[in-house]
Amino acid sequence: MKILLQKANEVIKTLFPVVVLVLLLTLTVVQVQGDILGRFFIGSALLLIGLSIFLWGIDLSMNAIGELMATELATSKHLAKILIIGFLLGFLITVAEPDLLILGLQIETASGHTMDALFIVYVVSTGVGLTVSLGILRLLSGKMRYNTFMALTYCVIFILALFVSEEFLAIAFDASGATTGALTTPFALALTLGLSSIKGGKHAEENAFGLVGVMSAGPILAVLLLSIITGQKHIYSAADPFVIETGIIAPILRLLPVTSSESLIALLPITALFFIFNAFKFKIGAKHLLSIIGGLLLTLSGLILFLTGVNSGFLDMGRIIGMQVAAFDRRFLVLVGFLLGMIVVLMEPAVHVLGEQIEEVTGGHIPIRLIRITLSLGVAIAIALSMVRIVFPAVQLWYFLIPGFIAAVIFSFFSDPVFVGIAYDAGGVASGPMTATFVLAFAQGAASMIPTADVMRDGFGVIAMVAMAPVLSLNILGTYFAHKQRKAEATAPRPLKGTPEFGPVSIDAQVCLLIDVQRGFADEVVTLARSVGATGATILHGRGGSLGDTVKMPLLGVELFAEREVVMVLTDAQTAAHVSALLAATGGLNARVVGSPAEALIKQYPVHNN
Repeated sequence: MKILLQKANEVIKTLFPVVVLVLLLTLTVVQVQGDILGRFFIGSALLLIGLSIFLWGIDLSMNAIGELMATELATSKHLAKILIIGFLLGFLITVAEPDLLILGLQIETASGHTMDALFIVYVVSTGVGLTVSLGILRLLSGKMRYNTFMALTYCVIFILALFVSEEFLAIAFDASGATTGALTTPFALALTLGLSSIKGGKHAEENAFGLVGVMSAGPILAVLLLSIITGQKHIYSAADPFVIETGIIAPILRLLPVTSSESLIALLPITALFFIFNAFKFKIGAKHLLSIIGGLLLTLSGLILFLTGVNSGFLDMGRIIGMQVAAFDRRFLVLVGFLLGMIVVLMEPAVHVLGEQIEEVTGGHIPIRLIRITLSLGVAIAIALSMVRIVFPAVQLWYFLIPGFIAAVIFSFFSDPVFVGIAYDAGGVASGPMTATFVLAFAQGAASMIPTADVMRDGFGVIAMVAMAPVLSLNILGTYFAHKQRKAEATAPRPLKGTPEFGPVSIDAQVCLLIDVQRGFADEVVTLARSVGATGATILHGRGGSLGDTVKMPLLGVELFAEREVVMVLTDAQTAAHVSALLAATGGLNARVVGSPAEALIKQYPVHNN
């Protein structure tokens, strides 16, 4: 119960600003019927309860299943098996993703039923399966850095984008955002963390992120190829008329069984795959199995309540606010879009899951507050620009989308490596069920009220903008952090020094030698230690250092620590002295990397045998 209350407290902090903004709008420029406002309040309560239970269930179930699946993949020696399991995982967790089904139905409605919702879902899920299998193969092989892999992927996307219309470009990138929703993201994050932990190595921290970003690229490729292969360029159909449901409780009760069915179908594929693998491979104990089953039930219950609240309380409200704000003042529409972006992204369930993983992997040295501030600003600007696109027909989606992703790819080669994976993952998690319902409905409502706008062309694309913003903003943040860190190292290098913590010891005494180096140099230290007689070592990864090593972000007042590695060598005092002397003779390894000094800080402790 304590965990549930902690989750609820976190959700309240992110839900409260949305409720306040909606209330302010309904008291000033937006006229809303009482039953719609009542459904919004009930939906908010369901969202609070559902999201809290959902996050609790994810901790117990999806994280455990992801780690078990990661072990199976990482220990496999057969390429075909890795690719097939990777495809199945990507396909099965996507084909029943509620966010994607919501988007498919909205595309079907907006296109006058010329595009079938289920067909869109299957095409997108196939694309996800293919890219996930390739992403897992890249991680396990270690032959290509993540930023290079994503740069090549988006190069292919940019080339294909030249041959499709703006409608399909918007649908492709919207599908990308909707794919990584409340269910797929937690599982993908747990799978990536498990794979990186098992593989280990000096890139383990950065490899703990990135699979969600890989998943996000699959739908774009699939939809663009669909347009090119079928030869369909434009969608010439009138959207279905918008009908507001009446009543407060009745619409929620009508929606509840539908949402329950969709949520159950969403969980069934990955649950079935887990039980099949458990029967033949995992064979986990009864206590662990019951914990996972309990977590799955909590996840299902939370997902049902969350989606019921969002679809019943937020969908109509978003559409009405978009319509009335656009009719009131088009300039005010841009401002409201900005404010929505600031707060709605923090309500996405997957944002919370990503934040917890960032804290776990980096030991809290990348502050979640900083990530959330960056996400809020990026998404706010993205939604505001989407409103500009609706207001001014000459402004097209690709004016922002293609240059934004190109800039993000370029920044990824200068950014801190850990930020690169987080950035691409954040692009997926930021565009979840709240964006797919409330924000998309808001955009479509605004587009329906402006004569020069088109619901199919301008109403869609907002999810794409939301998915692009975190990739660009966090890569810029990572580049800034890397630049400041390099500058700090260049102006205040730390000298190599050996500091015995205790008095003289005999040459036969056992000591523990701790060698603190910059990231990427631990393997060289181990090789050097073995060359003078040390028999082994342990490498620890993390972030930290003295106060002078921190990078303080301007205005935000948030401090970041540099990445470090600590090599622990248990050996005799004489060998330890040889290791220290040899490190001093090499200049702390900094001769090997120009402009990136790697001075070592050495500490020695005696080992007492009790």
